[in-house]
Amino acid sequence: MLDYMKQEEGFYSRVWALVLPIVLQNLIMTSLGIVDTFMVGLLGEAPMAGVTMANTPVFIIQLVIFGLQSGSAVLISQYWGKRDSDAVNRVMGIGFYLAGAVSMAFALIMLLIPEKAMSLFTDNPLLIDISSRYIRIAGVSYVFNSITGVYTGAHRSMGYPKLGLSIFSVSMCLNTFMNWVLIFGKLGAPAMGVEGAALATLIARIVEFIIMLVHSCVGKRFIIDMKALLSPGSEMLKKFVRYSTPVLLNETMWGLGTAVYPTIMGHMEGSTSIIAAFTVAGNIDKLTTVGTFSVAATAAILVGNEIGSGNKDKAYSMGAALSMTAFFTGLVTAGITLILVFTVIDPYVYRLFNLSDTSCGIATMMLVINCLLLASRSFNSTNIVGVLRGGGDVRAAMLIDILPLWLAAIPMAAICGLVIKTGILWVCLAVGLENLLKFGLGISRFRSRKWINDVTVSDAA
Repeated sequence: MLDYMKQEEGFYSRVWALVLPIVLQNLIMTSLGIVDTFMVGLLGEAPMAGVTMANTPVFIIQLVIFGLQSGSAVLISQYWGKRDSDAVNRVMGIGFYLAGAVSMAFALIMLLIPEKAMSLFTDNPLLIDISSRYIRIAGVSYVFNSITGVYTGAHRSMGYPKLGLSIFSVSMCLNTFMNWVLIFGKLGAPAMGVEGAALATLIARIVEFIIMLVHSCVGKRFIIDMKALLSPGSEMLKKFVRYSTPVLLNETMWGLGTAVYPTIMGHMEGSTSIIAAFTVAGNIDKLTTVGTFSVAATAAILVGNEIGSGNKDKAYSMGAALSMTAFFTGLVTAGITLILVFTVIDPYVYRLFNLSDTSCGIATMMLVINCLLLASRSFNSTNIVGVLRGGGDVRAAMLIDILPLWLAAIPMAAICGLVIKTGILWVCLAVGLENLLKFGLGISRFRSRKWINDVTVSDAA
């Protein structure tokens, strides 16, 4: 696959022009999570762990919405390659309907029965109480966020990632400011603690939704066709179901599986320290993956555009180049992160989050394991989420992504953490098994070329 790293002149400049706004957007969203964690962490280790548990179901719903965005992207990137604006509007309309319905159902559950919902993720009464107070308010915010996400995701699939960057930059700044005001009671506001963090999130999501509405009315790069948007039609719905259902199932099952990890940790001895460590290490780990996830998103756009334009051989070589770019990016990032863990993060950063010595040791161990697997994780993300999906090979991508998780990593983590109780180290090692299996399966599927599919061909015929 290294032979394909040599592409035509201007290819990597084109990639960089797409990657950079996506990197910045992902960095903003990740940084916002870290800021939230830091501010809530100032209230103590228990509030931070409680908000982390509340974000476990939030993470699941975000992945469902991401699945809808990704499923839409499979169609939109290829239709945009054909410059079929009517079809793009219809795909966006279906995405709006589904994202709104799913996020509304989630918000109602969290509003009406938050305690019962959170008891599924931990048996710690203190964490259930804290997380329930947070999620009752924050859950409503994802109704607005899901619609905004579908809109910005569609524009990203059309090669315009700067829109998401702009909207979420405003959202991050507002959320951070409102956190400061509402968590600690600044500028005359009451000190609301974790409920303040939740309310700040809700306010920021409403504002980003309003910005999206204004852009949809005045934007000239892509014109909204309200008739096509509100009445997508049965034919497009069938196609959306065909290509988006596997992606949605993929993200939902992956999200549920990933949520099992903190659930296992939440039922282990010393769960408060473990979850606190997991929170901090997880946020730092997200910073290390913003580059590779951005390459994956770019791969889906470029590969889809090329296939939609009829350039299948170019799509193959481009997919190989982008997957290997992600691999080397992960390798370099892992080396830098390992140095920072022992020179900056362990001695200084942990103290900002008020972590206990036990939590600090666990967090360092988690970060080291994550770094050792980062190159393979980066390759997997770009190959599966970017290349295979962008090529319309959604079913194979789904199987490669979720089978190693559910059949290998989760059972091993549960056995280590809850049955034989080997401790958190072995749970983390079991989690890493997932990526090693995906690596081999993904390479085999890519080389077969069976992933290259023109999903628009039936409409054009």
